[in-house]
Parts: sequence; C-alpha cells; structure tokens
Amino acid sequence: MATDFPTEISELRGTLRQITAVRDPEKLRAQIAELEQEASAPDLWDDPEKAQAVTSRLSHVSGEVKRLDTLAARIDDLETLVELAAEEDDADTLAEAESELASVSKALSELEVRTLLSGEWDEREAVVTIRSGAGGVDAADFAQTLLRMYLRWAERHGYAAKVLDTSYAEEAGIKSATFEVKAPYAYGTLSVEAGTHRLVRISPFDNQGRRQTSFAAVEVIPLIESTDHVDVPETDIKVDVFRSSGPGGQSVNTTDSAVRITHLPTGIVVSMQDEKSQIQNRAAAMRVLQSRLLLAKKEEEAAQKKELAGDIKASWGDQMRSYVLQPYQMVKDLRTEHEVGNPAAVFDGEIDDFIDAGIRWRRQQQLEVEGS
Repeated sequence: MATDFPTEISELRGTLRQITAVRDPEKLRAQIAELEQEASAPDLWDDPEKAQAVTSRLSHVSGEVKRLDTLAARIDDLETLVELAAEEDDADTLAEAESELASVSKALSELEVRTLLSGEWDEREAVVTIRSGAGGVDAADFAQTLLRMYLRWAERHGYAAKVLDTSYAEEAGIKSATFEVKAPYAYGTLSVEAGTHRLVRISPFDNQGRRQTSFAAVEVIPLIESTDHVDVPETDIKVDVFRSSGPGGQSVNTTDSAVRITHLPTGIVVSMQDEKSQIQNRAAAMRVLQSRLLLAKKEEEAAQKKELAGDIKASWGDQMRSYVLQPYQMVKDLRTEHEVGNPAAVFDGEIDDFIDAGIRWRRQQQLEVEGS
C-alpha cells in the first residue's frame, strides 16, 4: 500500500510539537547563554571537575537545541522531496522520501523517549556496579561480559566512562566492577538497566559441554553533586588500605594505594583502586558511598510512601532480562517483552532499543500508579 505522506508528515509535526513543548527550546537557549558565560571564565580550569561538568552540560544542551532545529528542517525538506517526487513522477525520489520518512520517524521516537526522563536525578551522571551472582565461574564471566557491553554502549555514544574498581574472580571474569558514565542524563537512561540479568548458554568452562544458567546483578545510582548534602561522620566509617590487584590476584601496585570504606551503620562497602594515590582513591570512594547513601535515603522515603499508598506492582531489582545463547539465540526483556535474535550485537553495546523500551515501560508504570 502506498505511503500516505501528508498524514505521516502531519503526525511527525505533531510529535515534534509535543517534544518541543516539553524541551522548551527558548529555556534551553537561555541555559546555553549562561553556560557559555561560565565556560569563558579565565579561571574555569582551576577546578577541572567543575570545568568538565560545565563543558559537558553545554555540549549536551547545545546538542538538544540542534537536534530539535535539525528535525524541524528535515521534516520541511521531506515535504519538499515528496512534492518533487509527485511533480516529476520519479520513483527514485519517492523511494528516497520513503527512506527519509523512516529515518526521521526513528529520530523523533528516540528524542521522544528522552522527554520521559523527568525524575529527580535523571539528569545526573551515573555510577554503575555489576556483581556476579549464582552460577560460579560462568556468572563471573557473564558479569565481565556485561561490563564490556555497557562500556561499548558508552563508547558508541561518545560518553566518557571510567572504571573505578574491579574485583577479579580467581578462574575467569569478575566478582564485581564499578564504573562512572560521565554524561548528562546517564542516570535516567541507565537506571532502567538495574536488576538481575540471566544468561543461558553451553558453558565454556564445563568439559562435559552442559548448559549453564548464570546470573549477574546491575546497580545504577546517580552521582552526587557538590550541592547534595550527605553527612558522613568519620566515626561512621572504617577505612582500610591495600594494594591494587589485577586478574588472578596479581599485584599491579607496589604501594597500599587502594582504599576500602565500610559504612558501619548500613554495612555498605565501597572499594576504589583506579586512582594513582590513596588520597584520590579515598575521595572517589567517599563520592560513591555518598551517592549510595543518598539513594538509600530516597528509597526509604519512597518505600514509606508506597506502604501508605498500598501495594504497587512492578518492582525493580527482580530478574528483568534473559540472554539465551543455547538452544536458540535471543535476548528478551521480561518487563517490556522487547526481544532481539542477535545476542552478539547486544553484547557489543547495541542496547538502545532495550533502554528506550524500558524508559517507556517505567513511565507507563508510573502513570498507572498515579491513576490508582
């Protein structure tokens, strides 16, 4: 059936108007002006962390405005292309219009998803921790595969990602790893990845070639900012120092520069060994500890509200995605029902469709809760 271009283009314009109403380009342009003024300050780089935050935010907001302007122009150009194809009765031009229609629709859909990131910390950078679960060496290997998957995803988007701490398993893989994704909205985007991930495959570590099911947990927390207030008295923490280690327990540092901080009231433990000095590792570990305590405080408040509101379905942290390599090839999200038949591509960082589906699913759950 022939494409109804006038209707399709009208729907594209309607979607763009809705997105524009939420994103508010004029407000974004005002932010750009303020950020450009901050970025031009001669002493900006006296504080590298603040400078990076300002330049990163400026890049993100400028990109938002550019995307909105570009999509508006592409819809206008598409309309002109369709008119040209009709006037000249040109099949090639019509095919080009079909292709551009699909491309613009996809770009609008992706941008529409980003408008759903309106949570309290969704704009924040993210700290992600992956831990191996049940499944022995296969689980440790799976945890390392997930670490690579998320780092590849960040690389594909040009997001700065830094591994802060890695605890290697004895035979293969990792017991756990923590990394930062330093990009605006990294927390809102990746928070839908939190939960238990399951892998089914023929174990490469089983000499009988048996099928193995293994699990790994993904935790995502927002990175704290200087404006956050999380008081952690020195009497509430225990600090241990040790030598950084690599795969197989080998020492990769000749000094006791790695730091482990235990928060005594909650039992939360944070290790850090990526930085060069003990002071830097302690500062990084405290930052992650404060992020976890901030999130725990908010979760406690949310749990109290949930108790008052009654039982609400759809809880985070349960098994949420299966990666099946045997007896068939499939990756399926158990919340959204989104699935693909190419696990290799997913493990190489192609997870945007899963993330987008997760963000839409979460918003739907929120609307249902608000409606009840």
